[in-house]
Amino acid sequence: MQLALAMIAESMLIYILILLLTGMVVGFACGMLGVGGGFIMVPVQIWALTSMGVDPTLSTRVAFGTSLAVILPTSLCGCHGHICQGVVLWRQGVTLGLSGLVGALLGGTIAAHAPGELLRMIFGLVILAGALRMIFARELRRSRPQVVEGLVPYVLWGVAIGLISGLTGIGGGVILVPAMVIAMGFTMYQAVGTSTVAIAFNAMGGTISYAINGWGVARLPAHCVGYIDLLQFILLAGASMLTAHWGANATHKISEQKLKRVFVALMIIIGLKMMGLFNWIGF
Repeated sequence: MQLALAMIAESMLIYILILLLTGMVVGFACGMLGVGGGFIMVPVQIWALTSMGVDPTLSTRVAFGTSLAVILPTSLCGCHGHICQGVVLWRQGVTLGLSGLVGALLGGTIAAHAPGELLRMIFGLVILAGALRMIFARELRRSRPQVVEGLVPYVLWGVAIGLISGLTGIGGGVILVPAMVIAMGFTMYQAVGTSTVAIAFNAMGGTISYAINGWGVARLPAHCVGYIDLLQFILLAGASMLTAHWGANATHKISEQKLKRVFVALMIIIGLKMMGLFNWIGF
């Protein structure tokens, strides 16, 4: 009995340490590269939950919902910094955000009833798209057309990005930023700053959806409100907020291109892993 309790305590300690370390990496990445961090959090969360004996489909849903809950305070902190720089376009950002909130509510509802394998496949595809966005970021910065007027494009893009956000547990910035630059005429600074507003709404809608749709579901981990794991949220969000400023300071000391190469490689590996490619080839 004592041996069993010791093994459980050791497993829980490892679980907590890994989540804290992941949160620190996410915060550092957010500060340094402006990425939301969902592509880092979700695979680790799924691994941690399944290793604790949680069903893989439930693990995927909990990871997505909790990731969005963590992204909410992170994006709000980022938004404050961009407001100080004067690059947030409020009308466009709020329109994208409110539309995205509706899309994220729908995406979270769909994900709450979809097979875990399908969700992981969608996640992998979105992460690979995000990797391509980072690869071609230099080309995106060269575009400087005028910002698109009218609400319709922002509503359509907002709903689409919000749907993807709810389905995959990420804020959607890896897709939204290039869309804003290419299709809506934003500069990179405007796109990054304004996207933090939209991402906050996406995360809010997705978090609400996962909390509601997971309410009363059996066999969820302890400390869950629906599909939101409060223990994971506290560990990830707390650690990420501690290290975000370190990442921001490091931005000016390390080559951006070298950092991008590392994160693009990481995103490609994670995307392919989530899609199951490594299993197909025997790894």
